[in-house]
Amino acid sequence: MLRLATASLAGTAIEFYDFFVYGTAAALILGPLFFPTFSPLAGTLAAFGTFGVGFVARPLGSVLFGHIGDRHGRRPVLVASLLLTGASTVAVGCVPTYHTIGAAAPVLLLVLRFLQGLGLGGEWGGAVLLTAEHAPEERRGLWSSFPQVGPALGFLLANGVVLALSATLTEAQFAQWGWRVPFWAAGVLAVVGLWLRSSITESPSFLGIDDHARMPFAELVRDHWRLVLLTAGALAVGYAIFYAVTTWSLAYATERLGVSRTVMLTCIMAAVLVKGSLTPVVAMLGDRYGRRPLCLAGCAAAAMWMFPMVALLATGEPLLMFLGFLGAMLAFITMFAVIAAYLPELYEPRVRCTGAAVGYNLGGVVGGALTPIVATALAEQGGRVPWGVGAYLTGIALLSLGCFALLPETRPVTVVAARPVMD
Repeated sequence: MLRLATASLAGTAIEFYDFFVYGTAAALILGPLFFPTFSPLAGTLAAFGTFGVGFVARPLGSVLFGHIGDRHGRRPVLVASLLLTGASTVAVGCVPTYHTIGAAAPVLLLVLRFLQGLGLGGEWGGAVLLTAEHAPEERRGLWSSFPQVGPALGFLLANGVVLALSATLTEAQFAQWGWRVPFWAAGVLAVVGLWLRSSITESPSFLGIDDHARMPFAELVRDHWRLVLLTAGALAVGYAIFYAVTTWSLAYATERLGVSRTVMLTCIMAAVLVKGSLTPVVAMLGDRYGRRPLCLAGCAAAAMWMFPMVALLATGEPLLMFLGFLGAMLAFITMFAVIAAYLPELYEPRVRCTGAAVGYNLGGVVGGALTPIVATALAEQGGRVPWGVGAYLTGIALLSLGCFALLPETRPVTVVAARPVMD
């Protein structure tokens, strides 16, 4: 289990590195390089638009790779998704800017971002299912949380590279070629990820299926559409929080408040580091007390914290901004630490790869694709404190709270039923 969980963690870290490095670049540099004819605000919105395309592609990747995972096994999904995401990320670093090839530059950026999202849409389902389906029931939450640490590591790695470049290069050097280096590094990471995953064995749950679904997505829509919509709505707040903190706030603070790029990256990375470190701890609580109570608690905490978070951000003071981000990340991880165990338990094995991944990534469209764009527009209309952004995030938190309230619990039933047998 340790070897399998470590390989899954490394793979998700590498794939999310690819995804996050684009978000950081979109917040800092892609606007003027690829949309120079736009105003600064319109350029930022356009860059966030290409960022959002990746989220739109993720559910499509879930359908494509979910079909492979439910028909042919979870393991092939891990290899194919990593190759696609890694290759498209390296290609982003090679795209000429608008000044070189004109309108073709943002078009190429859009296509490559779509391919990034397509690959990541398959990654989460494959990595999480392999770990969750191998794990013993009484520790499924803990072992399944390993892939959930991957996004935090990927984010820290992506932003650490950008931070190092920002500290060592001039603004001109960073704009000319420095921003490309993190994208090129994705090629090396992809090779490492493929090597780590070469020895992973197939999921026992998949091998135990006698009658594989011929058309998993069609079966999912026919028999489980309500569950898919509820899981998507439930997970939307996690995406909204994460990308409000890691992407929108970065652009807002550097452009509107005049906070340096280095300070903002440091504040955000510190909050994400705490979040990643606490993921296994919270997951163990999920094994003990159930998945749903933690999800409800995380949503409620998010709904109460969004207004304080934007108020702390608007101060421009590093310590206060960090505290605002930290509160948001703690609410986030209270939900998402147990999601990797919760979602697979909600779906039957024959459509599990498709169902869990589609529900997870549809939540990304609602919460992740729209949040940087909507938040940027709302912040432009307000004063120094972007209260509109706080209201928007609170609304998504309440939506997710309602969806979690309608979902069933999974873990406590298993514990009660299994304990007499184990004794």
